[in-house]
Amino acid sequence: MRVTLPISELLPGMFVDSVSKQRSDAGVKIKSRGMVRDQAIIAKLLSEGVLELNIDFAQSDIEIPEKYQAKDVERSAPDPIPTKPQATTSSTDPATTEPAVKKVSKLIAPQSLEKEFEKASQHFEMHNRKIQSLYGDITAGGKVDISLISDVSKEIVQSVLRNSSAMAILTRLKDKDGYNWRHMINCTILISVFAKYLGLKNSVIQQLAMGAMLHDIGHARLPQGIVNKEGKLTALEYKAVKKHVVQSLGLVKGEKGITPIMMDVIINHHERVDGSGYPRRLSGSKVSKAARIMAIVDVYDAMTSDRPYQMSEEPVHALRYLLANKEQFDAELVQRFIKCMGVHPVGTIVKLTNERLALVLEGNKQAPTAPKVRVFYNTKHLHHITAKELDLSDGEHEIKIVASVRPLDYQINLSRLLKDHLLV
Repeated sequence: MRVTLPISELLPGMFVDSVSKQRSDAGVKIKSRGMVRDQAIIAKLLSEGVLELNIDFAQSDIEIPEKYQAKDVERSAPDPIPTKPQATTSSTDPATTEPAVKKVSKLIAPQSLEKEFEKASQHFEMHNRKIQSLYGDITAGGKVDISLISDVSKEIVQSVLRNSSAMAILTRLKDKDGYNWRHMINCTILISVFAKYLGLKNSVIQQLAMGAMLHDIGHARLPQGIVNKEGKLTALEYKAVKKHVVQSLGLVKGEKGITPIMMDVIINHHERVDGSGYPRRLSGSKVSKAARIMAIVDVYDAMTSDRPYQMSEEPVHALRYLLANKEQFDAELVQRFIKCMGVHPVGTIVKLTNERLALVLEGNKQAPTAPKVRVFYNTKHLHHITAKELDLSDGEHEIKIVASVRPLDYQINLSRLLKDHLLV
């Protein structure tokens, strides 16, 4: 998804793959590639005589400008999501048979992390309250409020399209008592971030997000004593839990606005490439790209969340699990997911080689182990220090990440830390 455009159309959030045209009298030929962070970089490129640039929108934080979409997006954008469901459904509602891919929506202006985080943190709490209430209503025998699900998922997608990191950081907050609905929200955020990274169209991202929000809704119809059991499930209990897929299908089937992509995600997110999944033990090409994406996101969030029966793993361990089980998960998608999230995702606290703790603010798609961080704590003297931003990919220093750490290991309240450092 590369587009050549003039320097006058360059915007912060675009990823420059190369310079295609530069003034002949320019003293220095620009050969470097990377993300345009701010207007200062654009001004520097102008001063160096840059006239045209090749932009890689698969790695950019913003979408292809609308004027280029007709000739570039429709022809070259990756669109691995099938427009027909892998699952068999009998609904004849036109809402479920409409084309899955619609016209790409207009350009969404990027926002800084700090500015978007303020809005995202407010919406995140609101979303949790709404989905918690909906989950309770369904547990009590109520129906799924599809309009509510649509509204919440749309707000999440819009936030992610403005800035991929703001909502993603909030998925690092833990609450084992709220896992059932937080998992729905976290998966919606993560699949939106990943789908954006993959360069999928906004209409497809929206459908994947809504499918992710609904993928485990059937848990609300299961005995909650089993769903929230703190100990290991018996064979019979596990068999009962697997029925959440059928329950989810029953809750959404025939509802207006449910598309084939959403149904695919809901029904097939537990299928595995090697045929070891459920409910139908699909394998190989029978497991769609949408289901493969959802499987990765679902397992990643489950492993990195506090659950009634299990403490959360650090992200790096979840990524290693996905890599180690390449027969179950799409190996290429796992690699791309790691590049998207980073070995140490945004919102993670990491320990550095200079005995400092830092908060990961921004991933590095070219070097996943060297993100942009904000140093805030001295581990030797056990106290907070004046915050300082550091780009670990900068060759001017030798500082590296030693490991990710749990906030409680240093009595750090992650929610308060995020607000202190990200709310402007």
